Amino acid sequence: MKILLVHNRYQQYGGEDATFDSEKELLKKYGHAVKSLVFDNNEIIGLKAKLKLAYELIYNKRSERLMNTVIHNFEPDIIHVHNFFYLASPSIFFSAKNNNIPIIATLQNYRLICAGGLLMRNSQPCELCIQKKFPSYGIRYKCHRNSKVQSAHLIMATGIHKLMDTWNKKVTRYIAVTEFGREKYINSSLRLSPDRIVVKPSSVDDTEIYPYEERQDYFLFIGRLSKEKGIEVLLKAFDSSDLRLEIIGDGPLKPLVEETASFNQNIQFSGYRDKNYIISRLKKCRAMVFPSVWYECLPITILEAFSTGTPVIISNGGNLNEIVSDGYNGIHFKTNDVPALKNTLQNFHLQHFSLQHLYQNARKTYTEKYTHETNYNNLINIYQTAINEYER
Repeated sequence: MKILLVHNRYQQYGGEDATFDSEKELLKKYGHAVKSLVFDNNEIIGLKAKLKLAYELIYNKRSERLMNTVIHNFEPDIIHVHNFFYLASPSIFFSAKNNNIPIIATLQNYRLICAGGLLMRNSQPCELCIQKKFPSYGIRYKCHRNSKVQSAHLIMATGIHKLMDTWNKKVTRYIAVTEFGREKYINSSLRLSPDRIVVKPSSVDDTEIYPYEERQDYFLFIGRLSKEKGIEVLLKAFDSSDLRLEIIGDGPLKPLVEETASFNQNIQFSGYRDKNYIISRLKKCRAMVFPSVWYECLPITILEAFSTGTPVIISNGGNLNEIVSDGYNGIHFKTNDVPALKNTLQNFHLQHFSLQHLYQNARKTYTEKYTHETNYNNLINIYQTAINEYER
């Protein structure tokens, strides 16, 4: 099978970029002919580029021409788009349709139905715009990059294509990474048919498991240092605590993390680190803490934790509680509730030696759902089904 993978990289490397890179290598490993077409938002530099983006976000003719050229030269059996914001634009879907190639799109955020992409506002879940073709709330609350102008541009771009029915007519099949995300899109202004969206989780490398009895006495946070990730809740829960925490990551709240760590010897800030270091710390920690306040999609760090047999302590929000089962492969606490997180951490610390089943089940969850083999089989089944239906 000849597969064209299309991705628009973000200015800061994230989970969606990692998934694209991982699945590209996975398909190559299994012997498929794979071609990548990659756009990069780091090219959007300067006022002129940003002004051009205002209309290219709706339909980028340069991206369409590039897509047409790649299709003509490579002649793929199927096209899989991981992200098309902002430079690729919806024009790539028109290109695929005009060339009679089935096209798959992975939905790893909520940007088609939410200007902010997170279904979150003021550190709380927000669904004001899900049912609206042109959601004015996104402009009113400056949901995209804290700008009314940029929010309006994004809403205009997605809204125009809702009116044109692009999302139904030009895309053969969608992939949602969880059932929660699938339901949000089905019940949205996109009006997608349920049979057009299938659930397929991502996968991560298999890792060796560190002996349960030899784990060290610290908790671990890995991720972007930002408000939606619950960093403020995390820091308050460990402030003036005897429990140890290591924080790995980077982001806009880095100064707050550095300041808090400087006054609390129990908090270690390690900054941005490579994958090998992250896995080594996951293997040895007591549990990973994931206090996110938004719905999330399918965080790679949780899958990596499961791979190492590490339970995850999560905020009990929509979608996360579908990934981590309370008392099975992790523990839930009330979202955005500092006392609740403190109490959960303390209880976990005291009961550590009676919680061995959490570690066993975390590993079991990985082997049942998130291995590369499972991901590959699901992915190829989606591709083949789309090809067969398209040919009919």
